[in-house]
Amino acid sequence: MSNERVIYPPLLEHAKLRQALTAGEQKVFQMFNQNLTSDWEIYIQPHLNGLRPDFVLVNPKGGIAVFEVKDWNLGAMRYFTKKDRWGNQALWAEKDGKEFCLQSENPVTKVNLYKKEIFDLYCPRIQAKTGWAAVTAGVIFPFARADQVKNLLSPFLGNGNYAQYQPISGTEEVSAGNLEAIFPEATRNGSFLMSENLAKDLRGWLVEPDFSSTQRTPLPLDRNQRSLAETRTETGYRRVKGPAGSGKSLVLAARAARLANEGKSVLVATFNITLWHYLRDLIVRNLEAPERIRNIRFTHFHLWCKHVCYEAGWERRYEDLWANGQEDVLNSELPLLADEAVMHPNASRYDAILVDEGQDYRPLWWNVLRKACKPGGEMLLVADATQDIYGTAPAWTDDVMKGAGFPGGRWAQLDVSYRLPPDALNLARSFAETFLPADIVNLPQPEQESLDLYPCHLRWVQCSQQNATEVCSDEIRALMQQTGKNGLANADITMVTGNMTSGAEVVRRLDRYNIRTVDTFGTDHRRRKMGFYMGDAKMKATTLHSFKGWESRLLVVYVTEAANMQSLALVYAGLTRLKRSQEGSWLTVVCCAPELKSFGKNFRDHAVVTSGQSGIDNFLDRENNQISPLVSG
Repeated sequence: MSNERVIYPPLLEHAKLRQALTAGEQKVFQMFNQNLTSDWEIYIQPHLNGLRPDFVLVNPKGGIAVFEVKDWNLGAMRYFTKKDRWGNQALWAEKDGKEFCLQSENPVTKVNLYKKEIFDLYCPRIQAKTGWAAVTAGVIFPFARADQVKNLLSPFLGNGNYAQYQPISGTEEVSAGNLEAIFPEATRNGSFLMSENLAKDLRGWLVEPDFSSTQRTPLPLDRNQRSLAETRTETGYRRVKGPAGSGKSLVLAARAARLANEGKSVLVATFNITLWHYLRDLIVRNLEAPERIRNIRFTHFHLWCKHVCYEAGWERRYEDLWANGQEDVLNSELPLLADEAVMHPNASRYDAILVDEGQDYRPLWWNVLRKACKPGGEMLLVADATQDIYGTAPAWTDDVMKGAGFPGGRWAQLDVSYRLPPDALNLARSFAETFLPADIVNLPQPEQESLDLYPCHLRWVQCSQQNATEVCSDEIRALMQQTGKNGLANADITMVTGNMTSGAEVVRRLDRYNIRTVDTFGTDHRRRKMGFYMGDAKMKATTLHSFKGWESRLLVVYVTEAANMQSLALVYAGLTRLKRSQEGSWLTVVCCAPELKSFGKNFRDHAVVTSGQSGIDNFLDRENNQISPLVSG
């Protein structure tokens, strides 16, 4: 068998699969690998937005197939079908006189769902009608006879005239490598329904997202970060500052995990709603046991204030705060009410309180939180004044710091950026030096000897406000041509913007192409933020405010405004969200702010799309292999 076949994950990584292959799945994989021609690609347990088929096969010339494998021994108990209470046929089993429903494990139902999702969502260019035949949906029972399986599953099978598109096979076919019976369409010389473009569409959804793979590895800490994470100061108070990507959140997460492992109660507090999801995902990587997460409470400051008021029984006082507006309530009135409520005997106390993105906090808020810390406990504040998107950093003077429990002396400092590829880091530094006040700029330093290790593609597209959303959606679609290889998945693509209305319009444009996103836009954006996770197997779209602290290998920053200091700090925060990888990273900036037109020329891949140009034409040109290759420092 040729070594050129694409197998994902590669053979050497099969031991790291989230779910180990069953004995039957091992047999089926070996059968496919030995009998399929090398142009058939094999994807094992791919991610399809929460659906996990056992195998998906792709051939740019031959078609697509999805297979569900069941190790069931049909002689071990009685399997049968009967109608449920709604009159629908369902799969059942009986053992030791007890009957139980197996419909949720019905392989025909599951594989048909996989096929429908592939057809509807993941191959948007497939022909609407006849294209249904391009996708085979098969069921394999490696330890049962095919006739037994067909007899059991017959109520769920469709028209027998098209059995080649829904093959059912068993132990004899697998053992003999009878590909014609297991996967009849594989023996065709080709299919006019399939193309390389359709294969591209699908590949980006089949590889494991970067986020999912990193979740299985402990947090990577250098010596300085580890020291901060594993020790406490004499007073228990510590402040850590550092530029974007220097590992401030890693330190906080590692410290939280260590305290939780010791059985301590920990409060992790953020400013934005979404950041605690990211921190939670970091923390679990260093927990000794999953149940230790119960020792940690995650919240954002204003939600914590609400809970403290409710713990004190002050629901009415809390609700009365909102009668005359919101801004004063959030900045001072609610914190002052929480300052009273936290002294109530019912208020929760913690062994440690850890605050991320501390530059977004006001000193008043911090001092309210202090009262929830147990005597002899510890508090940690991590911050980066360069990302001061709310204009609160100047309030943190040295005198205020001393009054907030911090002893004199300097901040603990992190300098080296481990997130950004070198080229992206240099551009971020240049942006900060050009547009941000020198007294707050904390420039990230490159890691020594990393220059050639992390290639990246950096693209700037300057356009008008009139065609910006169209250009942005086209650039996202262009990025989809880079996925399906190098460990890049469509689910790794993230679009961030400072303008919620414009972001929502980009999402609507993507939806027209059946490209689904998880986003935080709309009137229900607070609820959406609660459901925003990087682990969701969809593209991501959110505001720059909500993505601060996060990272992505495939990033689109949509800039609509750069007229004031907060908007410029927001752009800087966006530029620093790119995550480096030895396999490459992509950053595309779509900008309709004229103030940044000149800066955009610093990008090696720089384009100007005038109002008279069609954004989709630009996309189609790039789709025809006109995208510039990766560049490195």
